[in-house]
Amino acid sequence: MRPSGLRRRARDCWRPRRRFSPLPILLIPVLVALSLFAQTRPVQTRKRPAAKAAPTNLKLTAVQVSGSQRYKPEDVVAATGLQMGQTVTDDDFKRVTQNLGETGAFADVAYNYEYSGPEAKLELQVRDADQFVPARFDNFVWLSEPELRAKLHSLTPLFDGDLPLSGNLADQISEDLQAFLTRNNLPGHVNYLKAGVENGPVEAFVFSVADVSVRIRKVEYSGAGEAELPALQAAAQDLEGEEFSRAALENLVEKYLLPVYRARGYLKATISDPQARIPPADAKADPKETQVDVTFGVNPGAQYKLAEIRFSGEKVIPAEKLMELIHLQTGKPADAMRLAKDIAAIVKLYGAHGYMAASIHPAPVLDDAAATVAYHITIQEGEQYHMGELDIRGLDTRTTDRLQLKWKLHSGDAYDSSYAGQFADEAKGQMAGDWDVSIHETPDAKDKTVDVTLRFDRKS
Repeated sequence: MRPSGLRRRARDCWRPRRRFSPLPILLIPVLVALSLFAQTRPVQTRKRPAAKAAPTNLKLTAVQVSGSQRYKPEDVVAATGLQMGQTVTDDDFKRVTQNLGETGAFADVAYNYEYSGPEAKLELQVRDADQFVPARFDNFVWLSEPELRAKLHSLTPLFDGDLPLSGNLADQISEDLQAFLTRNNLPGHVNYLKAGVENGPVEAFVFSVADVSVRIRKVEYSGAGEAELPALQAAAQDLEGEEFSRAALENLVEKYLLPVYRARGYLKATISDPQARIPPADAKADPKETQVDVTFGVNPGAQYKLAEIRFSGEKVIPAEKLMELIHLQTGKPADAMRLAKDIAAIVKLYGAHGYMAASIHPAPVLDDAAATVAYHITIQEGEQYHMGELDIRGLDTRTTDRLQLKWKLHSGDAYDSSYAGQFADEAKGQMAGDWDVSIHETPDAKDKTVDVTLRFDRKS
């Protein structure tokens, strides 16, 4: 006997309504007569054989997955919750596809299944969602980061470190974390938020545990040399006793720890994400507080020395004048932090000549074999800007008029970005009392002018 087959697709279907054209008026009498004639004859009806329905109880023997570039087929199968050999119905397959769609991991989920006798084979066709962002765990310290991610993947197979921007997959991760706390009698409850720059796109899902105190007991550095260790310890000296936050520690790495190595010519130095370890319980410790030891893994790499610095694109200011602002010395360790300050000074110098849109790009050329670096600094000067309007705020009319007369940059003059600060300092020295002065420059790229606002606020 040839096996019967049944195919189902998990999508709502719709069919267009049939449209009828109005009948010609001349046909109406004919139709009425035929209708009366039909009423005089007995109507013979014949029941159409019903379509053979699928068995209500099928044994699942296989699940196939196609269409995903992100997930392994076995992870999608695990996410369905279906088990080989279990009894299934068409409603089970509908429920599975709906649940997969609600995770947000897929832009489209459909299914087909075939059965032969009591056995059924399910085929899932999926299409991955477009937008995923990383998941970050800010103060979850009871498992290491690799252990935590592996644990979450075992509980929620569609979690691979990233989460879709829509759907309920982030909620599932939050529930998994909360369940871990409950099983281990740990305090706090899990929250998460979508993080990103203000008015910008979402960059990550950040999970944290609220109503719990996790404090740093000490900070250590694995792989750091003796020469750099004091500077690293000084940069993190205020961390001990503070609340543990991976986001804050990662910010510490970028702003304070890596610059220790960049300033010494270790241009490829890396520092790993902070690893938290819960030390053995201390009888004197607060039972409501969790203490952690934080370790940063340091890989300094090679120390590079300066080979040369070369300028290109300069026209208004000679290269010799620009070189006077560079403090790096050939043959010495390439201090990348000092170079950044020197580049900022060059930008300021161009601003003093009215070139407000000047950009300076230092490109390092590394010679790994010789452990040297050459910086090729490209300058794009742009056009010269001129003085626009001056607006002085926060002072009485008489003082404002007096300062307006003392302002030496007139409309149309080449702008000098250093002048406003000098003028503000001189003005404060001639006024009674202590004042704060905020300076706001507004360059107009179209007209190539700069409007200046000086706001005076008396100190309390």
